[in-house]
Amino acid sequence: MSDTSFPARMERFIFSHRALLIGGFALITLVMLVLVARGLRIDASFTKQLPLRHEYMQTFVKHQAEFGGANRVLIALVARDGDMFTPEFFAALKQATDRVLVMDGIDRGRVQSLFTPNVRYIEVVEDGIRAGNVVDAEFQPTPAALATVRENILKAGILGRLVANDFSGALVSAIVLERDAQGRPVDPIAVAARLESEVRDAIAGAGGRGVAVQALAAPVDVHMIGFAKVVHDIAEGAVSVILFAVATLLLTLLFVWMHTQSIRVAVIPVVCSVVAVIWQLGALVALGYGIDPLGLLVPFLIFAIGVSHGVQKISAVKEAVYDGLDSEAAARLTFRQLLLPAIVALLADLVGFVTILYIPVQVIQEMAITASLGVAIVILTDLVLLPVLVSFVKFDAGYRGRVERRAALLDRWWRSLSVITEKGPSAAIILVAAALGVGGYWIGKGAVIGDATAGVPELRPDSRYNVDSRVITDKFSIGVDILTVIVETREPACVSHSLMKSIDDFSWHMQNVEGVQQVISLPLVAKQAIAGWSEGALKWREIPRNPDQLTQSTRYIETSTGLLNADCNVVPVMLFLADHRSETIERVVAAVKQWRADNVVPGAEFRLAAGNVGVMAATNEEVKRTEFPILFGVFAAVIAMCLITFRSVIGAVLVFIPLALVSVLAYALMALAGIGLKISTLPMVALGVGIGVDYGIYLFSRMQEFLKEGLPVREAFERTMRVTGASIIFTGITLALGVVTWIFSPLQFQADIGKLLTFMFLVNMIGAIVLLPALATWLVKPAPPPAQGQFASGGGARY
Repeated sequence: MSDTSFPARMERFIFSHRALLIGGFALITLVMLVLVARGLRIDASFTKQLPLRHEYMQTFVKHQAEFGGANRVLIALVARDGDMFTPEFFAALKQATDRVLVMDGIDRGRVQSLFTPNVRYIEVVEDGIRAGNVVDAEFQPTPAALATVRENILKAGILGRLVANDFSGALVSAIVLERDAQGRPVDPIAVAARLESEVRDAIAGAGGRGVAVQALAAPVDVHMIGFAKVVHDIAEGAVSVILFAVATLLLTLLFVWMHTQSIRVAVIPVVCSVVAVIWQLGALVALGYGIDPLGLLVPFLIFAIGVSHGVQKISAVKEAVYDGLDSEAAARLTFRQLLLPAIVALLADLVGFVTILYIPVQVIQEMAITASLGVAIVILTDLVLLPVLVSFVKFDAGYRGRVERRAALLDRWWRSLSVITEKGPSAAIILVAAALGVGGYWIGKGAVIGDATAGVPELRPDSRYNVDSRVITDKFSIGVDILTVIVETREPACVSHSLMKSIDDFSWHMQNVEGVQQVISLPLVAKQAIAGWSEGALKWREIPRNPDQLTQSTRYIETSTGLLNADCNVVPVMLFLADHRSETIERVVAAVKQWRADNVVPGAEFRLAAGNVGVMAATNEEVKRTEFPILFGVFAAVIAMCLITFRSVIGAVLVFIPLALVSVLAYALMALAGIGLKISTLPMVALGVGIGVDYGIYLFSRMQEFLKEGLPVREAFERTMRVTGASIIFTGITLALGVVTWIFSPLQFQADIGKLLTFMFLVNMIGAIVLLPALATWLVKPAPPPAQGQFASGGGARY
């Protein structure tokens, strides 16, 4: 009677239309390839990095229009001889300011430099108060004019902020818009590229790169930092992805060839995986999406998943060919046997991607959707296209002999390995695993949430960006790392002594917190003005109680300074931090929260947080909040799928324990390697778990068959390794090959992810073939053997 099961019906339908299916796959692949070639782009947006539902980001978004975004760029011009007061330096600074002011994508009203009208000084003269631009409109770089500018800089109190502490350089500060005047998204990569060509190269020279503008002959070095520059440098480094893709493809093909013993067979899973990646990227273009630099690793993962699962199908075909079937019959049998188990295994991979949707950050959610789309496509290519292509392969006469010789060679290894299921060796393995778990947990507690190092950890320590960052930090009292506390008041703070005094007290308190380089706020500037009315006497540098005096002290402070809004009922307090390391951010944020808890101010609310450090603080807190729910969700889903697949609690435990151990060791690796847990690494930990479970599923599903036959654990394990051991090891190698080349990336975060996933894939594989059977020795009791003739042995050495 004909088999009416779902796999059998699908097999008959698919293999009855083989030529049509191959033609359809080829046509769709060609269309997708055209889409990728024409429309794939790097898509980096500042707001995509933000957890917009977080309290801090609600404050950030609410006041972004008034006080600008956190996407600030600082351009530092530094005189090579250490003296900025030369005509050449001021010509260069003027040129840089003018170029930034007219650049598309820049908020022109918030550009600041010595040459912009929003940088002013205030002084007391015989007639009262005099205010003016630090560099006036008629400035000519004569010695007398340069001396006047030097005096104005000191009067304006911008030494260390816009001018280097040693007068060796000056800054141009700008905000990169999220959208332009027409409402179109601004590409920060394009803005940074223009800053490179039209400012750095035009002033300091191209350094051999070639520039379209005439370089100014000025002895000046240019340094740039900011989010736009970060994503620009990341995008430039991401070009190496092409080299990594080629290397991964060739290495994978080589290893598949070694495993399958046939180049014709080896090409098939590689081609199917390449097709899956092309479809995935084409689908992104069709949906109107680009690919974020953080998501560049996803196509590599999809390729590795496709190859690893494809090899399982190829191995099953090899077994059928070994038993005497032709290629079409072997492909049909493999399709029927592995359709449902393969879907379950791929769904296990999908779990890791789906759970990271819980992180409320758009770039991570896009990555999860992209990866989930890729896994769905792999289900089509691996379960439909691959067996159809294999059915056309003609195995040469010596193929079976090559398989037999390798099986005989591996038999000795499997027999030797099976000794780990004896009581003594298995107990030793379990004790070592327990010790590794305890040690890994203790070391892993040192893994930080957020950035573990100064500078930008996404880039190498010796990258140009991080070198620029160190120069600016050394030369100036501020950097791009700004945490802004927004003080919202019911009445105008400018006429309230109590409100101004509270803001001043808060500013003084934060100035003395470790990690805070400088604090700028409205009361600090107002006190300087009040002292100025009294010949600069320090004893008068206080907040006056008289409303008229208060009004007088803030009269000359314009909203363009970013110190107040038009109604003076929103007053930012800007905290310039020494760096954005996790411990620095935690310390400063905790100090803000502690102060406002201890000092309740009637009529005012001190709200966190704006500035780029406010974004980082919100992101770090979201990672901390979602870390364990995500991992719990992944492990819970894995256990549920194991229970469904094996219908055995013991089986689920055997798969879970090695997986949990590797996760603990991954945290230890992060602590030892200085890899922070953040939005670029937390998803990878979840993905490592979701993908790493495949080994245990492959191994125990085969082992369970032999245990049900009544075989002891050692013999069941040995036969399992004969049938699927080489495939499991190869799966680990294949997955690792998909990401190991990233270790050599010029981008630090790609190298870190490469290290992390390579470790998790390989160690998960080792845990499955060593720790799982050792645990089975103590936890599994073989079923009583069935009656004679009730089953047929499946213990032949296949591959």
